[in-house]
Amino acid sequence: MKFLVRQTPDNFIKSVNDEISSILNRHFDDLYPDYGEDMDKLSMPVELADKKDEYDVRAELPGVKKEDLDIDLNDGYLTIRAKKESEKVEDDKCYRKSEFKYGEFSRSIYLPQEVDSEKIDAKLEHGILKIRIPKLEKAKESVKKIVVK
Repeated sequence: MKFLVRQTPDNFIKSVNDEISSILNRHFDDLYPDYGEDMDKLSMPVELADKKDEYDVRAELPGVKKEDLDIDLNDGYLTIRAKKESEKVEDDKCYRKSEFKYGEFSRSIYLPQEVDSEKIDAKLEHGILKIRIPKLEKAKESVKKIVVK
């Protein structure tokens, strides 16, 4: 048994539009399969650990050279800026394919406690940036008893 569905002009136009979008998406996905993944590569996942005496920051920066990093601390904000450039060339007998990827990105992290900016240590190893930021030692507050008269 078949059900009859009443088609209004709005439903018809929407279904045609959806079908055309689906066809175009399938076509362009076949032409550019890596497009969405490439856009995600210009990001900077960051991990922050608040320890007793220091902050430990780790940022994932594959393919970034230390010369292309700029790190600064200003008004309690740690800002990491990076530039990434890469070139991929494929040569074959019938065609040549060349892809260029480049971009700049940054992350800012607020550090809630004052830090010792003279003792900050940063290292870039195997695509992982590690920053150790010592906290300032606050003078131990002495507790003074107040006698009520």
